[in-house]
Amino acid sequence: MTGGLLERHLAFLEALRGAGLPVSLVEDLDAVAALGALPWDDREVVRAAYAATLVKRQAQRTTFDTLFDLYFPRLVGDGVAGAEAGPDADGSADGDGGDGGDAEPPPLRDGAVALRDLRDRLVDALAADDPATLGPLAVETVSRFGSMPGRGPGLSSWSAYSALRRVAPAELTRRIVAALLTEGSGEAEARRAAARSVGAFTALVEDDARRRIAEEKGPDHVARTAVRPSIERIDFTAARRADVEEMRRQIYPLARRLATRLTREQHARRRGPVDFRRTVRASVSTGGVPLTTHHRPKRPHRTDLVVLCDVSGSVANFAQFTLLLVLALREQFQNLRAFTFVDQVHEVTGHLRPGADLGDVMAELAASAEHAARWGRTSYGRAFTTFTEQYGGVLGPRSSLLILGDARSNYSDPGLEALREMAGAARHAWWLNPEHRRHWQTGDSLAGVYGEVVPMVECRNLTQLGEFVHDLV
Repeated sequence: MTGGLLERHLAFLEALRGAGLPVSLVEDLDAVAALGALPWDDREVVRAAYAATLVKRQAQRTTFDTLFDLYFPRLVGDGVAGAEAGPDADGSADGDGGDGGDAEPPPLRDGAVALRDLRDRLVDALAADDPATLGPLAVETVSRFGSMPGRGPGLSSWSAYSALRRVAPAELTRRIVAALLTEGSGEAEARRAAARSVGAFTALVEDDARRRIAEEKGPDHVARTAVRPSIERIDFTAARRADVEEMRRQIYPLARRLATRLTREQHARRRGPVDFRRTVRASVSTGGVPLTTHHRPKRPHRTDLVVLCDVSGSVANFAQFTLLLVLALREQFQNLRAFTFVDQVHEVTGHLRPGADLGDVMAELAASAEHAARWGRTSYGRAFTTFTEQYGGVLGPRSSLLILGDARSNYSDPGLEALREMAGAARHAWWLNPEHRRHWQTGDSLAGVYGEVVPMVECRNLTQLGEFVHDLV
């Protein structure tokens, strides 16, 4: 690799690590070796070589592709075709053209005629589902309608939002549906096809705007500020519906990796303390030199786990994913009992059945929230008091207590005495908080107060959740 290319390669790898992809030095060298054996005139071959050597899980592929497009863009600016075409190539410019000499071609023009012409071509391409045409049209859309010249220092000059607002995706969808209906498609099928096509075009426009911003500010800046992290690093409280669906698919692979890691570590720690008597007796055959040590068998220890989850709207996703991960690792515990609360406590242990369908468990846990709310406002004090009165007997010297929640109690009674009673009855107690630590003890948060009674741990994403559950088991 040349110096510039090597620097770009290293910056790309740092961006992948910053987004949460675990790229080791060995994989770095594997990628260099693969790229050295392949031609560089085919961008997709380079992408495949990088992906084969650096990406470990399919869930990481979206983040990888986004960063690859930033560090190895498909084109620069409008590309060669755009520069050669000029404003009058499609006959849409509504002003006077150039003189055809050697002067630098002016930028593509924005105007009512150009907008109408672009919409017509977009409808034809989207209705035909022609990806070869949609790519150049996305570039043209951003070039004509996504430019924001004259902005202040530090602000980007390109906006996918502005470009999409001008072409009006809702209007495109309506025209595509009408076109598909005339071709004989059913209305529901036509609406689904139109929504899928317009969604794909929207993604292309966003990618092109991101590429142009990276040309101005550098790919490192865009990678830090505009690229969503891998699914395992997305905060529970900021996850979109699509993210939640992807997290649901990742929860059991995460549990399997955790179980494998735990089995390997437990096997390594299988030997107990040195059996002094057997070791000395065996040393007689070697003249009193203990060449071989003998160990006592290690007693397996499994704890009883009691989970108390806040399932109010702001932390419901976090509570459900934590319960599902605990369920997937249920065999690692002696007994498991789970309770949910908003202002009342409701036991959900019966829903966490081994081998149950994941979607059914999620639906049952969501429905159980109705039993945990009488007034609908989170009250940790009332929940803790109710738990000690009704279920205090489940905590004992062999049990561990795990509380899940953001510690925001709407300025109600914190119930510290009840919490101290619960923590004192259990062998261990932890509190997982899905909020960033900088938000603790702000507003109605009592994280600092509760943290003095029960050790509180920040747990905002699947990575932190997996690390905590591993340490817990």
